[in-house]
Amino acid sequence: MDRNTVTGLILIGLLLTVFAIFNQPSEEDQKKMREKERKEQEKKDAAARAKAEKEKKEKEAKTLEGNWIAKLDDEGNPAPADSGMVVYMDTTVTPVKDTIVSAEMIVVAPKEKSADMAKGGTSQGKPRAEVKDSLLTLESDKLIVQFNAKGGTVASVLLKEFESYRDFAKNDGKISGLTLFEAGDAVNELIITKNGRKFTTGGLAFDVAEYDSIGKRIVFEYRGQDDELIRFSYGLKDGRYDLGYDIKIKGYGGKVSPQNVLLSWQTKFRQTERLMSEQRRVSTVCYNYKEEGFSYLSEVSSDSEKAEDDIEWVNFKQSYFSSFLHPERPFEKSGSRLAVGTFNEGSKDGGIYIKKYKAKVNLGLSNTDDASLHMDWYFGPNDYDVLASYDSDYDEILNYGWGIFRWINLYAVQPLFNILQSWGLAIGIAILFLTIILKLVLMPIQWKMYTSSAKMRILKPEIDELNKKYPEKEDAMKKQQEMMTLYRESGASPLAGCVPMLIQMPILLAVFRFFPSTFDLRQKSFLWAEDLSSYDSIATLGFEIPFYGDHVSLFTLLMAGTTLIYTMINQGNMATPQQPGMPNMKYIMYFFPIMMIFFFNNYSSGLSYYYFISTLSSILIMIAIKRFFVDEEKLKAKMAARKAAAQSGNGKGKKKSKFQERLEQMQKAQAEQQKARNQARKKK
Repeated sequence: MDRNTVTGLILIGLLLTVFAIFNQPSEEDQKKMREKERKEQEKKDAAARAKAEKEKKEKEAKTLEGNWIAKLDDEGNPAPADSGMVVYMDTTVTPVKDTIVSAEMIVVAPKEKSADMAKGGTSQGKPRAEVKDSLLTLESDKLIVQFNAKGGTVASVLLKEFESYRDFAKNDGKISGLTLFEAGDAVNELIITKNGRKFTTGGLAFDVAEYDSIGKRIVFEYRGQDDELIRFSYGLKDGRYDLGYDIKIKGYGGKVSPQNVLLSWQTKFRQTERLMSEQRRVSTVCYNYKEEGFSYLSEVSSDSEKAEDDIEWVNFKQSYFSSFLHPERPFEKSGSRLAVGTFNEGSKDGGIYIKKYKAKVNLGLSNTDDASLHMDWYFGPNDYDVLASYDSDYDEILNYGWGIFRWINLYAVQPLFNILQSWGLAIGIAILFLTIILKLVLMPIQWKMYTSSAKMRILKPEIDELNKKYPEKEDAMKKQQEMMTLYRESGASPLAGCVPMLIQMPILLAVFRFFPSTFDLRQKSFLWAEDLSSYDSIATLGFEIPFYGDHVSLFTLLMAGTTLIYTMINQGNMATPQQPGMPNMKYIMYFFPIMMIFFFNNYSSGLSYYYFISTLSSILIMIAIKRFFVDEEKLKAKMAARKAAAQSGNGKGKKKSKFQERLEQMQKAQAEQQKARNQARKKK
């Protein structure tokens, strides 16, 4: 490839870039596109809510009779059917802000009058109470948490500093808050086995023993037979994403074994990002074993695991937000189980929720006569700095890669990116500077690769002569020996360009993990990309292309275009001969940029933008090296002089390594074996 061709390709790339920048959609066009997407999503959500409300009403109508349960005797067993007594569980509580709220939770009625009460009649002059949820709220500067007196549970969580993509797309300048889950989406309840029979606290009606919205504290109590007490206490603190969670159990000694008290925590996280499929791709249940360390369930399918070790914390993770449950002492492995579930395509829940998360854990109580346990419940962003501040390995949930890839991200890419952002640079400019710095660091490696390929190009005529000299397979060993001698005498090596490539590959792969996982890109715009954590779109197709999508990502096209140009330049620099029977690597390398268009179209636009800048920088550096740093004519003369000196014996040449000596010995032995086989065939 001559200088004019390279110059033309560079000009074409620059023209494409300039054209893309000046032809990006106007602000008005972007608002129209976002408004259209928002309205379409609101229609889908309205239909889903209407369907869910209808099903909820039908379910409530069918379960009225189920609110009548048998009265338990002193041993916790259901009363006989002919006892004439049933117990009606009434969960009606009227919350009053800043006051203690309580209500009569149990109405005892003769069995013969239960049917009248179920129909709305009365018993002993009392009107039938309706079963209702009772929601109370605590608020800090970070969180708004609703609690339900029914079960004493956490009903919903809203993060005040963030918003979903749907609200972000409105571009109204307001932060409406981000809902992780709403009432009905989650439950935290105890599973207790008493006298051989299991019951859960999720359906029990708790008294509100304390409610202090100013002090950000609420306490729920359930009193059973005799002195039995279950107390749930919750508290918030400003400046933290934590909800303090205390459980106290009293009066169950001799009735309930400590090993038979489990906590069930279940939730369904709602969609918060632009593309549901991408959000699901990285969502799962993570956990930290006491001895074995961090682990997680499958991200791509339903999965479950029975605990193999005591659990230090459990995490329900989605793409950019998480919920951690961290007890003061590890959950015991006995009876503990974790699970993550997916939704069927086209189902009602599948259009609203990401995944369903379940954790059933053993609280590890020492007794049930008077026992308590404190836990910290984190509801917040998957931000590295925030998670690392807890010093509990929370940052392990960030998919920065494993081994050396993670180390590069944590100790090189992340700190450098933080420094660039601290200068007040726009996120897109920070990525640009980060890319340039990384490419300058890797420039010596690229220089070494180019020099190696230049040496191989210089030797190509001699290699071609050897291929003509030894065309037969029987002479392959002789040809290989002479090639090794040629490489050694000239100071070239076909592997010299591979080693530098292996050195820079960890950095390239590490960054591939970094950008989709870093919270800093979320809802940050640059040029035509409104959200660098999601795909950029310059056109909506109105239909979906398999493996591609329903939109056109410009950063992906620019990345693929520069990759194609880089491949063409590299192919011109390479001189590796095509081996008989082997696939033509030239066409395989040209096919790769086309595959990138399909692979990256739904990926983070920040990642595509990085690879576009990185590849463009590689092209410019390669041209600079060729033009200003490597003179191929001088290199050719130097190699010829070295070869002549080695052949005459007057120069040192390049000493054989022990590996080369062993390789030549093996080649000679194989040549002798081949010669013996040929002679044996001739005799036959």
